[in-house]
Amino acid sequence: MTIKNIMVIGAGQMGSGIAQVFAQSGFDVKLNDLSEEALQEGLASMEKILSRNVEKGRMTEGEKTATLDNITTSTSLDDASDRDLVIEAVVENMDVKTQVFQKLDEVTPEHAILATNTSSLPITDIAAVTKRPDQVIGMHFMNPVPVMKLVEVIRAIQTSDETYQTIEETAKALGKMPVEVNDYPGFVSNRVLMPMINEAIYTVYEGVAEPEAVDEVMKLGMNHPMGPLTLADFIGLDTCLYIMEVLYEGFGDSKYRPCPLLKKYVSAGWLGKKSGRGFYVYE
Repeated sequence: MTIKNIMVIGAGQMGSGIAQVFAQSGFDVKLNDLSEEALQEGLASMEKILSRNVEKGRMTEGEKTATLDNITTSTSLDDASDRDLVIEAVVENMDVKTQVFQKLDEVTPEHAILATNTSSLPITDIAAVTKRPDQVIGMHFMNPVPVMKLVEVIRAIQTSDETYQTIEETAKALGKMPVEVNDYPGFVSNRVLMPMINEAIYTVYEGVAEPEAVDEVMKLGMNHPMGPLTLADFIGLDTCLYIMEVLYEGFGDSKYRPCPLLKKYVSAGWLGKKSGRGFYVYE
């Protein structure tokens, strides 16, 4: 099957980024969100990124206009009735996601593939609430979506080979690099990344070093472009905690136990860059 028409559900940073890369590649895109304000903020964010690309000579003004023309907005899931592919990018909560998938299962065409951008939740469980589990799959884009090449393509136990192949081809059409991963907590990216971030938080919690020193060691010693605590602030400490809890619950292994300092920061509302304070203070 060839994908032509898509819907992205959720107009936040990830959803708007996913919509942008599809629109840039010539797909007909509907960007959906319950909030009209969120939709307008998502479009404004896209326009800002595209304008910067024009200024830097990465694209022409005509290409920017064509990209934006490929996107329409929607506040109703019923608007997915003509889509070949729907990608869900809503809050990382299983109850919310399963409700969305049950509704999509009712309104989308029989051939439509339903994908989730979840960073840690089991695709198998999401697929199980639909009547088309073989057409459910994970498409885990990396942030920022327009820049990062990787798409983790996560197969639920029910996902068919045809569904996987279609999504692999679609990811390549975006200029992305799809990597096949099976359905285990955290997949590959967050199963490796989040325990590293959690351990970096432990070094602060135990007084081994200050956040700046931890980040400098990892940047200068391991050639990481960004220190783990800065990265945690950018991801959102609440998201880091949630993923660590998914790993801890999913594997039942103490090595995935979230650091008490991470829990304390989240309880205090110190969520990182989006709240103005995490391991660093932001204007």
